[in-house]
Amino acid sequence: MAIEIGLSDASREQSVKALKRVLGETYALYSKTHGYHWNVTGPNFQSLHTMFMTQYTELWNALDEIAERIRALGAFAPGASAELLEFATIGPDNGVPDAPDMVANLAKGHETLARAIRDGIESAETAGDDVTVDLLTQRATIADKTAWMLRASA
Repeated sequence: MAIEIGLSDASREQSVKALKRVLGETYALYSKTHGYHWNVTGPNFQSLHTMFMTQYTELWNALDEIAERIRALGAFAPGASAELLEFATIGPDNGVPDAPDMVANLAKGHETLARAIRDGIESAETAGDDVTVDLLTQRATIADKTAWMLRASA
């Protein structure tokens, strides 16, 4: 069926491109955060283990929202891990960092995600896609707050 939601094909494609980048960064950060949850050690184990679980759960839920917006715009969302990671700049670690490095790495990851989101907001605004702008604005709020909380934990 034709998609007639008030956005041109080009506008929808522009938003989808931005959303795929945010989806990839979110997935990469989710994976890193979940791994840290499993592997954190040290005197702050309990508080970090719990904080990381809260963060990876939030990121997991965000993946669904972002992917569903891509679908609403008429594109298929990347589904395989390798495909999702093609859109990400947040890379995996070599080995298991210590707890302070985990916190620092995640703070940097949320800052990277926040920048990708802001680029996406700009792109969606140019496309006239207010719904994507709204979704990404909410995601930016969470990324900024999470980065701040991690920096405050360091």
